[in-house]
Amino acid sequence: MGWQNEEAVLPIQNGFEDSGQSRLNELGYKQELKRDLSVLSNFAFSFSIISVLTGITTLYNTGLTFGGPVAMTFGWFVAGLFTMSVGLSMAEICSSYPTSGGLYYWSARLSGVDWAPFSSWMTGWFNIVGQWAVTTSVDFSLAQLLQVIILLSTGGNNGGYHASKYVVICFHGGILLLHALLNSLSINLLSLFGQFAAAWNLLGVFVLMILIPTVAPQKASASFVFTHFNTENDAGIHNKLYIFVLGLLMSQYTLTGYDASAHMTEETKNADRNGPKGIISAIGISIIVGWGYLIGVTFAVTNIPYLLSSENDAGGYAIAEVFYQAFKNRYGNGVGGIICLGIIAVAIFFCGMSSVTSNSRMAYAFSRDGAMPFSPLWHKVNKQDVPVNAVWLSVFISFCMALTSLGSLVAFQAMVSIATIGLYIAYALPIFFRVTLARKSFVPGPFNLGRYGVLIGWIAVLWVTTITILFSLPVAYPITKDTLNYTPVAVGGLFVITVSWWVLSARHWFRGPITNIDSSD
Repeated sequence: MGWQNEEAVLPIQNGFEDSGQSRLNELGYKQELKRDLSVLSNFAFSFSIISVLTGITTLYNTGLTFGGPVAMTFGWFVAGLFTMSVGLSMAEICSSYPTSGGLYYWSARLSGVDWAPFSSWMTGWFNIVGQWAVTTSVDFSLAQLLQVIILLSTGGNNGGYHASKYVVICFHGGILLLHALLNSLSINLLSLFGQFAAAWNLLGVFVLMILIPTVAPQKASASFVFTHFNTENDAGIHNKLYIFVLGLLMSQYTLTGYDASAHMTEETKNADRNGPKGIISAIGISIIVGWGYLIGVTFAVTNIPYLLSSENDAGGYAIAEVFYQAFKNRYGNGVGGIICLGIIAVAIFFCGMSSVTSNSRMAYAFSRDGAMPFSPLWHKVNKQDVPVNAVWLSVFISFCMALTSLGSLVAFQAMVSIATIGLYIAYALPIFFRVTLARKSFVPGPFNLGRYGVLIGWIAVLWVTTITILFSLPVAYPITKDTLNYTPVAVGGLFVITVSWWVLSARHWFRGPITNIDSSD
């Protein structure tokens, strides 16, 4: 496992000095995007999308409800360990095929000539819809947090301003608009924003994990943080293993989106080496700092039922209440807590920005191969070598997905569930092909797992299969239309649509990745 000498694996050809650009040319693609990103910038995009401040803050209520401290502190490492197996396997494949298409291109190359069109079609659509769902959930969570910040700033739950669902959706639209404008800038400027976002996430975690438990007058004991298992919930679930599994959703939802490093490879220097580094480092550092953030916040938790109550100052938003009460009990007002929520809001904003970047590169690559309606429109690049049409397409679809929240939050959650399960299915498909159909034919790039590649790949595939089943289980009893877990409906619906589209139409014209360069270029 590890790095091989680059020249021994992939000779520099065709006069290119950059190994990633040389490899892209060998795979049959022209260099159309500007290749200016460093390994730090590549890492920054994935790290900003994982954004532990975003995922943990958004789903802390879920962690507290299902298992509490034990499910969060230990469940984080369970999810982190298996997520790393997925990331390692993806990094190995990325090293061999560093293209913006990422997962769907890998599936095409690894599944063989006969299966390439269908496998890349399925992987591509699960990947891009999953990415759009990630952007939807991230920016909607920021809109909800802004609502809570306004609520706390105007007096709290009793007398403060409660933004309507229409105001929240307007917040969401405004955030998406800003993200589209930022992503229309040159990759050099976007790279600077990405690096700033990574630094903000990293520093923000350290500030909050130390500040919140320090300020809180009443602190939880170490016994509570590391051994308390919360079985009290209003979901009618009392089996501890079942509760622990449901609590894992917070961790697994957070640790996703690192395929951004693969989608940015055509803009990354020496991408066959730096793309894998971006994936692995983003996951590893997120696991470490995320656990610190979880521990720090949980040491300020003293009353779980109150934090989860809709009657508290933050209207039931657990982490917001923890921050607000810590400063209010210490200084007589919660202004400091609101400022801390502002730190998280900025982190979520940059998470959404990086998510749109990743979406647009996937849409650019997928349309370049003719897989999307009006494909020629989406893979055009502007004078700054940015796929600007794909950027605006991505934010438009993410806004449309969020409109389901106006009808029902249950419907919205079903849509967003694709962000975790749908995206991980896209992660697992090329890995599955690598350990089965391409087990003997796969040619590794500079980064490879050696003899452990197949074993780690199988662990990754089995983990994705497991969470797909677990996160489709009912989350409340008795089961009604309001408590049903619509995850299998949403993911199954996406499966039915993509397969039907394939059978009725796409199989006649989609041939998988299409090269746009010939040997004479």
